[in-house]
Amino acid sequence: MSRKISTLGTLVAIFLSAAGPVGAADKFTVLLDWFVNPDHGPLFVAQERGYFTAVDLDVTLIAPSDPNDPPRLVAARKGDVAISYQPQLHIQASKNLPLMRIGTLVATPLNSLVVLDDGPIRQIADLRGKKVGYSVGGFETALLRAMLEKHGLALKDIELVNVNFALSASLMSGKVGAVIGAYRNFELNQMDLKKRPGRAFFVEEEGVPAYDELIYVAHKDRVRDPKMRRFLEAVERGVQYLVNYPARSWKLFIKGREKKLDTELNRRAWRDTLPRFALRPAALDTRRYEVFATFLKKQGIIKTVKPVSHYATELK
Repeated sequence: MSRKISTLGTLVAIFLSAAGPVGAADKFTVLLDWFVNPDHGPLFVAQERGYFTAVDLDVTLIAPSDPNDPPRLVAARKGDVAISYQPQLHIQASKNLPLMRIGTLVATPLNSLVVLDDGPIRQIADLRGKKVGYSVGGFETALLRAMLEKHGLALKDIELVNVNFALSASLMSGKVGAVIGAYRNFELNQMDLKKRPGRAFFVEEEGVPAYDELIYVAHKDRVRDPKMRRFLEAVERGVQYLVNYPARSWKLFIKGREKKLDTELNRRAWRDTLPRFALRPAALDTRRYEVFATFLKKQGIIKTVKPVSHYATELK
């Protein structure tokens, strides 16, 4: 079975296309959070193994041109499910976007604070007076603030530098002494391949509550649609197969796209992401969401802590 990958520009055509024959599988659109990468492994395994077809879903996976678009498009009913981030969902909920978490893709933080392995920074306290690069303000700054506070520092004790998305390059070139927002399954491998290995301080070990890095969100009005439950059942089968047969699953993931995906960086990222996929995608840890919302409020990212039931659910 061929895998269907579309660009965001084809979304309108998908929704305006003529209805299929009676008995055809239900069309279902998933908006990815970024370009196709190993974080999306379970989706592609489920696609290639026919698990979506088995639950009568005709799933199209769409890579966005702008990673900020998918949740907004789902909120506007222009997609069935978007891959998003738990921290982002809390912020969106505070702004009353009609989004609901229905499942988890990557169940641990990937975010980290990274320094050069052979550099002068051996502990977070060594950041005093140093430059720290970041890509996106707000949440990343909140992570850094919490990590610094644990070691007796504050943001005023360091110099923040916006390096856009050139995290690894900025660190390896010496432009900054550390970067926040680096993914431990990608940037660390990227730096190692460049012969400039890095060392990570994991956010969940340095004052930040654990959270789900990647989640599935749907419009609040559509969470009870039976297609949502069927989608998660197929994804769970994809995760199970991937965990049981990682080498075979890798071949399914790159099938038809070897030139773009079959790289040493992606192979390493695949290996490092494997143990982080949610084995029970639909399961919801309500307490975990409550604790993280309280953390975001303390950091000034959100103003109020809403009940988890307002923005996350476990489909039955």
